[in-house]
Amino acid sequence: RSMEKSEKFSDYLFAKMGPPNVTLPPKTTERSDAPLELTGYRKWLSDNLMLLVTLSGVLLGVLLGLSLRPLQLHGDSIMLISYPGELFMRVLKLMILPLVISSLIAGSASLNAKMNGKIALRTLIYFASTSLFNAALGIALVLLIHPGNPDLHTTDERAADRKAVKLLDSLLDLGRNVFPDNLFQASIQQAHTVYLPKPSMLRSLNETLNDTALALAHAGGGGGVEAQRQRLEELEEVVLVRDVQYRSGTNTLGIVFFCLVFGTFLGTIGQKGQVVVDFFAAVFEVVMKMVTCVMWMTPLGISSVIAGKILSVDNLSLVMAQLVWFIITVAVGVVIYQLLVMQAIYFVFVRRNPFKFYKGLIEPMLTAFATASTAAALPITFRCMNEKLRMDARITRFVLPIGCNINMDGTALFIAVASIFIAQMSGMVLGFGELLTVLLTSTAASMSSASVPSAALVLLLVVLSAIDAPVQDVTLLFAVDWFVDRIRTTNNMLGDCYAAAVVEELSRKELMALDAAAVNYQDLNAGTPNGHHGGLLEGQTELEASNKSVMSDAVVVDMSAVMNNVNLQQDHSNRRV
Repeated sequence: RSMEKSEKFSDYLFAKMGPPNVTLPPKTTERSDAPLELTGYRKWLSDNLMLLVTLSGVLLGVLLGLSLRPLQLHGDSIMLISYPGELFMRVLKLMILPLVISSLIAGSASLNAKMNGKIALRTLIYFASTSLFNAALGIALVLLIHPGNPDLHTTDERAADRKAVKLLDSLLDLGRNVFPDNLFQASIQQAHTVYLPKPSMLRSLNETLNDTALALAHAGGGGGVEAQRQRLEELEEVVLVRDVQYRSGTNTLGIVFFCLVFGTFLGTIGQKGQVVVDFFAAVFEVVMKMVTCVMWMTPLGISSVIAGKILSVDNLSLVMAQLVWFIITVAVGVVIYQLLVMQAIYFVFVRRNPFKFYKGLIEPMLTAFATASTAAALPITFRCMNEKLRMDARITRFVLPIGCNINMDGTALFIAVASIFIAQMSGMVLGFGELLTVLLTSTAASMSSASVPSAALVLLLVVLSAIDAPVQDVTLLFAVDWFVDRIRTTNNMLGDCYAAAVVEELSRKELMALDAAAVNYQDLNAGTPNGHHGGLLEGQTELEASNKSVMSDAVVVDMSAVMNNVNLQQDHSNRRV
């Protein structure tokens, strides 16, 4: 019996490692009426049809927007042009919540608790490292190119109200959203800190005097009361206090945390929870089929979004001319990170052609560019990672939803560039301490960013407050953020995908061990009455049993022995090669 298990285990491992380089003879049992496989340009067209559809939507939107700008269309006309794109965005966002919930629960339940911890740790380390690198890259580029021209400095006082935005509040709000007090509320609202005027005795007295003045005004007097009210207003000093409120928007971070914990514990109860795991896996499959249907709306939806945005921008050429060096700085950083750094990371860890992987992600990248949202592109990202690139579904279901919320590589680069750009416009000279502050606050702020369009502009206030730069100059960036946001969003989306590839490679032994343990578990089920073992194995103490991974229905599998078998089989295969 043990010999049969060993042979099955060896066959399984060699199957996972890939077939040997042996040319098999052609099958003689194939039916003559089997469909012919496409070749040449037809095969290429079939494989890249969705990519061509997405690219055509982007190009059509740009051409339509630029060609209609000279007509000076009315606001209603622009709204009608943007309307199909609005519906496209709403349908994509509709699928985010069921996709995140089903993918995380099914993905984390398919792994054991220890494996979930390892994958989560590797994922978070990767995300933090790449965000820190992007912030450093942004600082280096903005100091080298120096896009901030003091002549661009505006004295516009429309935004001169300095909002009390602090890094501490941003981090505390991050914690409040990670641990929501109501899961249903987290589906529609997220917590954030606001500053409100503190009620004071002077304010109450002032309101009383106002009421008195109104009463005396009807009687023909009140001059003395008005004088007292003006003196009180001079004496009163506005004091702002923190207040935690809720704003509209899905608290995806809290839902991700709950689903991660729920799925991890669901995987520990064995066959009793299998029906729940199958349910969420089926939900995931259904949503992905819906995504496939929605993707045929891409040309109309994406072209409508881009054309409407181009038409709605006032003085497009003037804005681009004023901030062209800022846009170039951000674009250069994105290109360097995507085409050099990301590919180097992929090659070092995965040891495969990185540009082939990059090519497979062009479709979700174009969707992320058009929608300016990593979350909106998540359904398409799942589809490409699982179907086109053949990534392990257990890793993609785990990494992508988490990365969609906390991995903001492009945002870290943008915040670092924008904060120093504004400081340069104001004539500020930043020392090493201020640059280090920008580096750390940009990284921390980016990881607390929401995966929605233009969320980085709010976080930019955090960094500007930390280095005491003029907050009111952020209004200058609103004119170009619609374009820069789309550039940096591609970095965020690609960062999630490359993180999944790296984590999958680093976790390959553990994944193979889990698969092998599942094979052993099936053999044990087949060889015992009702598929169960009762109590401890012969000669096994309770302490020994606690040091082993307990599979579902009390089947004990020695994971360390499985890992040793994996290593021995890999060494044997390497010697054979």
